[in-house]
Amino acid sequence: MNSEYMLKAENISKAFPGVKALSDVDFCLRKGEIHSLMGENGAGKSTLIKVLTGICEKDQGQIFLENQLINPGTAEEAQRLGISTVYQEVNLCENLSVAENIFIGREPKKKGKIDWKEMYQKADQLLKESLNIDIDVKQTLSSYSTAIQQMVAIARAVDISSGVLILDEPTSSLDNNEVKKLFEVMRNLKSKGMGIIFVSHFLDQVFEISDRITVLRNGQLIGEYQTNQLSRTDLVSKMIGKEWGESSNTRKKNAPKFGERSFLRTNRLEKKGSINPIDLTIKKGEVLGLAGLLGSGRTETAKLLFGIDSSDEGVLVIDNNEIKSMNPRLAIEKGLGFCPEDRKVEGIVGELTIRENIMLALQTKKGMFNYIPMKDQRVIAQKYIELLNIKTPSMEQRIENLSGGNQQKVILARWLATNPKLLILDEPTRGIDVGSKAEIRKLILELAAEGMSILFISAELEEMVACCDRVIVLRDRYQIGQLEGEQMSVSNIMEMIAEGAGVVEAGIK
Repeated sequence: MNSEYMLKAENISKAFPGVKALSDVDFCLRKGEIHSLMGENGAGKSTLIKVLTGICEKDQGQIFLENQLINPGTAEEAQRLGISTVYQEVNLCENLSVAENIFIGREPKKKGKIDWKEMYQKADQLLKESLNIDIDVKQTLSSYSTAIQQMVAIARAVDISSGVLILDEPTSSLDNNEVKKLFEVMRNLKSKGMGIIFVSHFLDQVFEISDRITVLRNGQLIGEYQTNQLSRTDLVSKMIGKEWGESSNTRKKNAPKFGERSFLRTNRLEKKGSINPIDLTIKKGEVLGLAGLLGSGRTETAKLLFGIDSSDEGVLVIDNNEIKSMNPRLAIEKGLGFCPEDRKVEGIVGELTIRENIMLALQTKKGMFNYIPMKDQRVIAQKYIELLNIKTPSMEQRIENLSGGNQQKVILARWLATNPKLLILDEPTRGIDVGSKAEIRKLILELAAEGMSILFISAELEEMVACCDRVIVLRDRYQIGQLEGEQMSVSNIMEMIAEGAGVVEAGIK
């Protein structure tokens, strides 16, 4: 092994039932460097981190820490070896003091009892010397901001770790000033020789803070690059898996026009820490796409429109009526349907039948006291099973027994049964077979031709170009531009994502 590396993973492979999460992946971290790990959903970033930190057992490969072969079996063992992780969601106890959170399980003791004076002094010294933070360590963690809580988590990790710190999406809940402070801390730790693995979807942050970048895609290593020798456009190409000039055909067929009156529009709608002010208009019979990398704000925008999340500022107008406070029940009443990105967690109810899953939204729309008769339920369920070609021996089959593609069709059927005016589709073709993908894409265009509005989110850019009338491009939670007509191509979308066209000081075009 090359002695210049603090941490080196060789030929790491890991498979789960039906999924090869990692395939012969190499990863190297030098002492005193910040190394970014990049990739879209399913790339293998989380699995690699879990293998390095002992949470997940590898199937194949070797891990070396400072030239010594290691095989951590638990997170605690990895910490003892000198590898600590701080996750996106701060995993600390808000009811305890800052000092207690830093030293929990490792409290200094005197005559068998906790030495509170020493613990407070150590916590204060650690925060000031390592992170340049001066706070009252006796105060409960809950009395401080998310950014400070993040710093406390890092302080704990630094105190435990002798050399390797993994930061998994640490900036997702921070504002620009808090990110700047975090980066100061990271640079300080780097100068002291610590190796830092930085996982983020924010391109600008990665290029600002990283020395090197490793890109994973579909469980495979795409490459390792010096940050100052890699352009944003090349990074996006490597993450998405498309060359710059590839698949640049624009959509040749436009949906029928139903006039210019909008069904839904927003004016600087935002949720702090989720999506910055966004302006969008969706017309009747239009397929509007939201394009961007993972973490760009696509799903967050969809949840804001459907009322799953509440906005902090801005205006939402549906059918010329301003909505003061949106929620899912009101969204359904107003004619919105929402097929979520994670169908297994947010979509299907596994223990219910296909019929029951299809009827959920319609029953909600009618109200709990207006029960839909079983005879009508069967007629409705059968109609959409046939329309969407859902492969099942019976509508009374439990949905968890269906394939991913057929589960996705059931979720679509659920919302089509409500006769929505606007259907929000978040990654409706992810993880399903080619045949089901083609059927769903065809259905999208047919629904739009009949006058239904569609908000379409997909990581597959060819799919966006093929299905959408317009595409709004998001990056790092900002709306950065719009493409339509002859300008709407895969290469133009990629270029806009990479270069951030349209972003200005205020953060919106």
